[in-house]
Formats: sequence, structure tokens, C-alpha cells
Amino acid sequence: MTVIFDEAVRARLEAPHIWYVGTVFPDGAPQVSPMWVDLEGDGELTFNTSVGRVKEENLRHDPRVYLSHADADDPFDRVQISGEVARFIEGEEAHERMDRLARKYLCSERFEWLMPEERRVAVVVRPLKVRHIVGVERFRPGGPVPAP
Repeated sequence: MTVIFDEAVRARLEAPHIWYVGTVFPDGAPQVSPMWVDLEGDGELTFNTSVGRVKEENLRHDPRVYLSHADADDPFDRVQISGEVARFIEGEEAHERMDRLARKYLCSERFEWLMPEERRVAVVVRPLKVRHIVGVERFRPGGPVPAP
């Protein structure tokens, strides 16, 4: 099933906003990192990390991923995307993709902060569910019963 991003969500993904990316530790605890995120074609998302980082290890163990962004001017205007890793890309292509993110976020041709021996990993995410919520979220059907 392909998730379609509406115009507002697509604009947010195309802009250089910081997204919070959540992964799951092997013990089930959440792990969240601020990340640079970009669209990958029409329906997938991508971000970049390094071999050996917690995100990379968690995602290889459990491919579920959750991305969240709140508007800077109205934090109650937020986008939540749940998905799963479609693939990992390593080698020179991963470094080129990191440079592409640096162009988007820093207006710099290259990502200049590589550490010696660092190996980048591009993570491509297949979105499964997208929610754009503005204001206070309503209760789900069958939620709290009004007091008598």
C-alpha cells in the first residue's frame, strides 16, 4: 500500500525542518533522535546515520520507525508518520546522499563533519500511516465516557 502525502505534509517534508525519528531498542524502549529527512521519490522517506549508531542498530533489529514534526509557530500543528525500513544503502551512495541532505539543510555542497573511518548509512523508509493533526486530538471512538 502506497501512502500519499497531501500538499501540506509534502511541503513540510521538502523544507529543511528537523524531524524526530523514533526507533525501538531490543528491550522495547523507545529511542528518539532529531534528524534531517528528505523525500525519496514520490512515496518514501530517507535519512542518514552511521554504522554502529544506536538508530542503525535498532533499525536492523526492528525495522519499525516513527517520524514526527511540530510546526515551530504552532506546536499543535504536527505530522506523525509511522513506517518501516525499506532498505539500507551503504558505501559511496550513502555518502552522496548525506551530501544531498547537507545541500538541503546547510546550503553546502558537502557534508563536512565525517569522522575518521565513519561509514554512512542511508535509511529508506516506506511510510505506512501519515497523520496531520492540528489542535487538540480528538478521542478515538469508544474513548472516555462522559461523567454523569
